[in-house]
Amino acid sequence: MKNLNFFAIIIASLLLISNGFSQTNQSFIKSNGIVAKKGNMTEAEIQSWPHMDIIKDSVPGMSLQKAYDFLADKKGEKVIIAIIDSGIDINHEDLKELVWVNTKEIPNNNIDDDKNGYVDDINGWNFLGSKKGSAYAEQLEMTRMVKKLMPKYDGKLPTQIDAKDQKEFELFVKLSNEIKDRKTKAFENKTRYETYKSSLQEAHQNVVDLLKKENYTIPELDSLATVHENLQPQLFNLMRIIDGDGSVAEALSYLDEGIAHFNKQYTSPNYDIQFDGRSIVGDNPDDINDRNYGNPNVLFIDEEEIHGTHVTGISAAVRNNGIGMNGVTNNVKIMSIRAVPDGDEYDKDIALAIRYAADNGAKVINMSFGKSYSPQKEWVYDAIKYAASKDVLLVHAAGNDSKNIDKEDNFPNDSDDKINEFVDNVITIGAMTHQFNENLVASFSNYGKKNVDLFAPGLEIYSTFPNNKYESIQGTSMASPEVAGVASLIRSYYPKLSAKEVKQILMNSGIEVPFEVTLPGTKSEKVPFANLSVSGRVLNAYNALLMAQQQSK
Repeated sequence: MKNLNFFAIIIASLLLISNGFSQTNQSFIKSNGIVAKKGNMTEAEIQSWPHMDIIKDSVPGMSLQKAYDFLADKKGEKVIIAIIDSGIDINHEDLKELVWVNTKEIPNNNIDDDKNGYVDDINGWNFLGSKKGSAYAEQLEMTRMVKKLMPKYDGKLPTQIDAKDQKEFELFVKLSNEIKDRKTKAFENKTRYETYKSSLQEAHQNVVDLLKKENYTIPELDSLATVHENLQPQLFNLMRIIDGDGSVAEALSYLDEGIAHFNKQYTSPNYDIQFDGRSIVGDNPDDINDRNYGNPNVLFIDEEEIHGTHVTGISAAVRNNGIGMNGVTNNVKIMSIRAVPDGDEYDKDIALAIRYAADNGAKVINMSFGKSYSPQKEWVYDAIKYAASKDVLLVHAAGNDSKNIDKEDNFPNDSDDKINEFVDNVITIGAMTHQFNENLVASFSNYGKKNVDLFAPGLEIYSTFPNNKYESIQGTSMASPEVAGVASLIRSYYPKLSAKEVKQILMNSGIEVPFEVTLPGTKSEKVPFANLSVSGRVLNAYNALLMAQQQSK
């Protein structure tokens, strides 16, 4: 007679097989024994790292090819992902065939054929426009708040304020000072970069005049330093640039970028109290019932309006078409909802955008935006609850301020007190790097043991840019659509799973990280990775699909 262990093994094997698993080929990927990749990655590897396999490549990608191998004999259904963002280049070579079309609407007839409240909304809706055109530049929410409170408090002393208005007055003073400080800092940084540039140009010209050539080496600079003592500080700066495998031209280009960046901050409408970003739109942003605004033009309108196109490509760029890059998901349609300006989004726009997506068939909504103040947050909360009633999963970027959002505000969210969630259809995503070591968490990423759910690739993310271009940028904005892409895969191949179940699968199937990482916002403080999110895990598409199959059965 066989021993009991033998029968236990047989029974366990049959259970695994009945659930579609095999111990050898379909076991969950775990982090046990993984050693971080050593050496520099090639450009091609960096461009594709989010899709890599953590076991095979020693890079904490989402094991995407393994996920598609797992799906090879399965058939999925179309899923609509709504991208609430800036304008999207829906004519991009890697996106255009995936754009959602509202078949109930007749194009350009100026009639609301489907009676959904939006005229000619063929591919989505633009909440930043009107019949007069489209807007992009906008204030920050704190600037709008100061503008509203100025008639009441500007020029007042604390002793002149009624007790009932004291907190509001203190907020007005705080925000006013913060706006002034940010503008001052931007101007100071711009001036400093201009000084650096002028000094570098002078140093370079001095060397060119002495050596009679544009290109030079460290030994040549060293020789000059022994003869021209008065030039030594300039020469040593040039040596540092060359020793760092750089060039003067590259350094000057970097400084030019810095000058432009800080000059834009200083002159931006973000901090301009008098700016009226809603003049083109024409609605009252403080009235949620004033809904007769916007237009059907979901395209980008500014050459710097790249965010929405980049985010969309991460989730859904056409796979294996021989051009550009591969998105995470297939079987997808992209619904473009333009509601995020160059500044802070309006609560009204976001609330209506979420409702629009839910009403028009989206099963996943990506929300790569956020802000620290939300005067009409209840409108957004109600919209999130509405999306939950429609079984829609909302994927939200955690933010790029290196802060603990268990303690500091970050909107939109699914918990008014940062403790109790009022829905279970929102998943908040932090950003990670391709280094499976203490540098795993991106230094800019927000975190929170109670309010960030999962981490996903967010550094050096290669994706679509407007006008058939491709670039790498970073942010939790990039991590969020990685998760949205995997979520849509689950909803495509396992459509019976609810938004709540998909959220839990994404969190529970991620790969645990068993070591300490550098805390964002610090240079060397170490904390357990598990302390930075609810799940203590990083996204893995293969594990998620495996768990989805198990749960759906």
